[in-house]
Amino acid sequence: MSDTSVIVLAGAGERRDDRRASRLGAVVGAAIVGAVVFAALLGPLLLTLDPFTQDLNARLTPPFWMEGTNRNHLLGTDQLGRDYLARLVYGGRISLLIGALTVLSSGLIGITLGILGGFFGGRVDDAVLFAVTCRLSIPVVLVALAVVGLIGSSLTLVLATLGLLLWDRFAVVARATTMQIRNLDYIAAARCAGASLPHLLLREVLPNILSPLAVVATLEAALAILLEATLSFLGLGVPPPLPSWGLMIAEGKDYMFFSPWVIMIPGVSLFVLVLGINLLGDGIREWLGAEKIR
Repeated sequence: MSDTSVIVLAGAGERRDDRRASRLGAVVGAAIVGAVVFAALLGPLLLTLDPFTQDLNARLTPPFWMEGTNRNHLLGTDQLGRDYLARLVYGGRISLLIGALTVLSSGLIGITLGILGGFFGGRVDDAVLFAVTCRLSIPVVLVALAVVGLIGSSLTLVLATLGLLLWDRFAVVARATTMQIRNLDYIAAARCAGASLPHLLLREVLPNILSPLAVVATLEAALAILLEATLSFLGLGVPPPLPSWGLMIAEGKDYMFFSPWVIMIPGVSLFVLVLGINLLGDGIREWLGAEKIR
């Protein structure tokens, strides 16, 4: 066997190992995201404690793996005696809501601009590229801080701000993929059959560019969740007493040396959720690549 054959076989073996690792990561990511979604949807129905109820006599109760725990508070309580498990579950609902609605709003803006620019080209494409360039020149965190700081913090404002600032990746990917397919045979056949412009864009173009956009959606959802946690940590995100993981970390930072679980629990939860979303997105990308090879 020649050296070239050995190198080719070794490369093929490495690619198979990478695919196995990616598939395993996708399964782990899907399990993490599914568990968080399950807890966010059904947790409030199963929990008997209110995340807003305060009990100063039970403040800073340690979680179940530490001494001095309370069986009524499995993950302990915060500095106001509020149950940490209940606040963690409700905080997960807010994180998922932020990620999902931000993807929907920013995806609507970015995909619309990307399809129009990629399909028509010319001046329309130049206008879309100019808009994308302007957006890329704007620092997301600084603008979000400025807007929320001037107007005031609220869940609706955070959603609107992130939705209006995170559409550029959708636009770039939608534009590139639309340019690849706009001259294909099935588009030409639809034109010859007398299909209207909305039919061409919504029925012929959009369904055939959704695969790469699904990967972008996972990345943007993770980014939106991190940005919301950042704003909440700085006191400019979700307003209290709404339970947000970033806000829980901010509220617990003064007690981190004496009661480290108050920042460890929401911090680890945030890390695991973002990791799960990224693993799921990586698995989707690998699966789409394998489908194209076939």
